[in-house]
Amino acid sequence: MDSRRMNRAQEINVSDPFDLLEVEPRFDLDLAFLERRHRDLSRVLHPDRYAGRPTGERQQALGRAIEVNEAFRALRDPARRAVALLARHGRKLEEADAARAEPSLLMEVMERREALSEARRAKNREAVQKLSDSVKKLAREVESRITASFASKPPDLARVETLVGELRYHRRFLDEAGVALDDLE
Repeated sequence: MDSRRMNRAQEINVSDPFDLLEVEPRFDLDLAFLERRHRDLSRVLHPDRYAGRPTGERQQALGRAIEVNEAFRALRDPARRAVALLARHGRKLEEADAARAEPSLLMEVMERREALSEARRAKNREAVQKLSDSVKKLAREVESRITASFASKPPDLARVETLVGELRYHRRFLDEAGVALDDLE
C-alpha cells in the first residue's frame, strides 16, 4: 500500500464498514462489486507485502486487513448491513434492543421450528429442504421491504428496525435448517 493510500485508510471511520470499504452506503449493494472491493483491499493489505517493513507498519497493515475482513462480513450479511445503515442514521440497534416481534410472526416461527424438528427426526431431507426454501423466500421478501424502507424519503427507520428483527428470525431458522441438512447427508 503506498503511503497516500495508507494515510487515507487511517482517516476512514473504521467502525463504519461502508467507509472502511469505500462503498456507497445503501442496503441494495452490488454484492459482486463489494466482493471485488474486498479482494482489492485484501491484496493491498496482505501481510506478505509488508514482510520487510518495520514492525509497526506490519502490525498496522495486519490490523487494517482484519478490519477490512470484518467490514466485508458485515456488509455481505443483510441484517448486519441494515444495522450498519441504521447506525449511520444515529440509530444503534443491538439484538437485545430489537422491537418485540409480532405475535403472528412468533407463532409462524414456532410452527416452522416444530415442522423442522419433526422432519429432522423422520430423517426427511426433502421436507427440511422445502422448509428451508420457503424461509429463504420469506427472507428475500423481508430484504426487499428493508430496501424500500431505506429508499423512502425520509427512510422509515422504525420499520427497518422491525424488519431486521424479522430477518434475524428467518436467518436463525435457515442456520438450523442448514445444520439439519448437513446431518441428513
